[in-house]
Amino acid sequence: MNRRRQIRELAFKLLFQVDVGKQPLSDVAASFREVAPRDRVDERMVEAVIRLSELAMEHLAEVDEMIRGAAEKWPLERLAAVDRNIMRLATAEMLHGRDVPPSVAINEAVELAKKYGTEDSGRFVNGVLGALARRYCDEGDAQKPPAVPVPPNEE
Repeated sequence: MNRRRQIRELAFKLLFQVDVGKQPLSDVAASFREVAPRDRVDERMVEAVIRLSELAMEHLAEVDEMIRGAAEKWPLERLAAVDRNIMRLATAEMLHGRDVPPSVAINEAVELAKKYGTEDSGRFVNGVLGALARRYCDEGDAQKPPAVPVPPNEE
């Protein structure tokens, strides 16, 4: 698994803990810092995971409103927690991460949904995020500087 994908997957897991466990991100992040498997995650990755999680939480109200608008027939609170948090992460990354084209963020989210969600999660996440990208994103945004840098040659 490449580093960016691993960072996204771990950030999703932190967001899921915050959402389902009703814990503040600061507590979840502190715990992650302590228990991150050092054989698979170095200190720079730990910090990148936490920064990406913070990005999603910083824009949570805005992102949730956008998801509500794109998933009109599905109240956000009724969405599966896995799908909801994957979409939160991808939406924040598409709109505020600035280092990844929306199509890449969507593809990564769909892969996470297939891995952690239900049989229908991949299609559902793809549909909602596709609608959001068409409504709010410009593929030219990928040219902006990265908000969550990954060290060179470590993707």
